[in-house]
Amino acid sequence: MIAVSRTRTRALAILAAACTLPALSAAHADNSVNIYSYREPKLVDPVLKAFTDKTGIKVNRIEGKEEELLERLKNEGSNSPADVLITVAASRLAQAHELGLFAPVNSTVLESRIPAHLRTDDWFAFSTRARVIVYAKDSVNADDVRSYADLANPKLKGKVCSRSGSHPYNLSLFSTMVEHVGEAKTEAWLKGIVDNMARKPTGGDTDQIKGVASGECAIALTNTYYLARMMRSSVPEDRAAVEKVGVVFPNQSSWGTHMNIAGGAVAKYAKNRDNAILFMEYLASPFAQDHFANGNNEWPTAKGVVVDNAALKAMTGGAFKSETIPLAAVSANQVKVQQMLDRVGYK
Repeated sequence: MIAVSRTRTRALAILAAACTLPALSAAHADNSVNIYSYREPKLVDPVLKAFTDKTGIKVNRIEGKEEELLERLKNEGSNSPADVLITVAASRLAQAHELGLFAPVNSTVLESRIPAHLRTDDWFAFSTRARVIVYAKDSVNADDVRSYADLANPKLKGKVCSRSGSHPYNLSLFSTMVEHVGEAKTEAWLKGIVDNMARKPTGGDTDQIKGVASGECAIALTNTYYLARMMRSSVPEDRAAVEKVGVVFPNQSSWGTHMNIAGGAVAKYAKNRDNAILFMEYLASPFAQDHFANGNNEWPTAKGVVVDNAALKAMTGGAFKSETIPLAAVSANQVKVQQMLDRVGYK
């Protein structure tokens, strides 16, 4: 009864938060496009302005948290004014797809610019971030964490810290592991990580980096842009923490490092569908790709776009091998992975 009560309370809280988001007119307007966005305004605004300047199409934007925006889209149904959703994490986009919130998109522009493994029939990746391993340089040998599998090695018992296993960033990685090694080995691996934890999962990726730097733990997973932000930070404590940690891009000798994404999709009941597709195509343009990548320390997805980011170069030393599992695999595996997390106690 307690678990049911908590779940219901959380659902009501999300619904209440969604209901407090500003309203957009659902009226059809040939000269506009309505965006539901979970990306920082300072990152998105220059792209929206450039799109309007180029096309003359007015952009109306609603900002919100991922769960709020998905709940709103679901509840609004055919009355939704949303034309486009932009958010982060393949697992979040996969969840929206499973809820039937997106419309298929046929665009030769997007198909020619975005590699096949970074798109599905109805959602597209517009930037990527690597899920890497950080380790304490004074107590861990980098060769002990060259692969994701190493996180479950018993020799690392008591050294691993993590954010929630159910967070979209981890859920995406774990879902692709099923594709690589199968369900049984993935569950055993997750159990091994739990056994190696220095503390219960808590906080975000930045907290994991700081935990390694402070000695609370010695190894953690993080998205690269969190590390790059700290490298470029004006806060002395952030830069000091980064100096204490090393970074490994895992699985360079096998399938490559897992790449999570930020992406977008056309809403199922888009009233301005043509404008929505034009906007999505613009997100794959060189200007938008360069802005998103440099603005949030990510890599562009569009073919032929190269971004010169000093922090990312310092991490990689140049090129690295990235995973090419199709994004659709995340959608297929995430429910099974969540069940595994529950069974092994990866909170």
